[in-house]
Amino acid sequence: MRKLLVLALVGLAAQLVDGALGMAYGLTSSTLLLLVGVAPAAASASVHLAEIGTTLAAGVSHWRFGNVDWRVVARIAFPGAVGAFAGATFLSSISTESAAPWMAGILFTLGAYLLVRFSRPLRTDRRGGRLRSRFLGPLGLVAGFVDATGGGGWGPVATPALLVSGRMEPRKVIGSVDTSEFVVAAAASLGFLIGLGSEGFLLPMVAALLVGGLIAAPIAAWLVRIVPAQLLGAAIGGVIVLTNARTLMRSADLAGPARPAVYALLAAAWVAALTLAVRALLRARRGRAVAATALAAGSLTPTGEPPVDTAAADRRAVPADAPSPLRAPEDRVASEPAAAGARDHR
Repeated sequence: MRKLLVLALVGLAAQLVDGALGMAYGLTSSTLLLLVGVAPAAASASVHLAEIGTTLAAGVSHWRFGNVDWRVVARIAFPGAVGAFAGATFLSSISTESAAPWMAGILFTLGAYLLVRFSRPLRTDRRGGRLRSRFLGPLGLVAGFVDATGGGGWGPVATPALLVSGRMEPRKVIGSVDTSEFVVAAAASLGFLIGLGSEGFLLPMVAALLVGGLIAAPIAAWLVRIVPAQLLGAAIGGVIVLTNARTLMRSADLAGPARPAVYALLAAAWVAALTLAVRALLRARRGRAVAATALAAGSLTPTGEPPVDTAAADRRAVPADAPSPLRAPEDRVASEPAAAGARDHR
């Protein structure tokens, strides 16, 4: 019962992180299950079965808050489902001894990516245009395969790619990725069911993760608007790196003084990434404060450019001897004979 309660709390925390970042539910949950000795295929299968419920709740919550672009969801979810089914079939077919370092390696790489990604300033500018299917289709296929074989990865692969494109608001990127993950999780669960059978799912653990995730889903959809993603991403990336490093070092038979040295190096990298993330967050907030002050003072337009003096521009554009636009046409016509008479008199 104590273990199930801990798993429920992990599911709650993982869903809060996932809802705020658009990633890391599977990474966090799978990392914990591997840490307590669950077989890689069973861990991924259980996490994805729990994700069917959590992603459905997250998708509904994001939809209610207006965070979903259904066009993007339709174009990325179904290729993702194909990739997830293939990944689940692949992971089910290899031995536990081979799967453990494979899965830990994927999780470690994705955790390191989170550290690097969120230690730098996040992109805030947006470009025009729509995301095309020739970009979303391959992205979904790769992200789905990585997600099923690594026990997580849909968000870490799909979310940054959509953010970097600059064609969607961050909150809609997160909402659309979370919503499309429902289809991906269902396809992965089907693949694990065919490959492992029903005994491949650890139902008590699934229930605990599901309960925690369902409680957190509506809160996470609200937190996405206010949580500092910069700091949260770096924090969860360090946790994933350190926990999966243990499995990798065990697979490589790394022992003696080398293991503490590796842990110390990874911890130092984590602290450095957190420091850079805090600096980037503070710098971004100062920049927004300066821009808001300038906008309030009238020295900048909402687009960040100096205001244009339209009256001066009009004066430069109109010749000095041009008729005044302030007078009615009949006034200008009536004045023309008088002006002609004046010229004849001269």
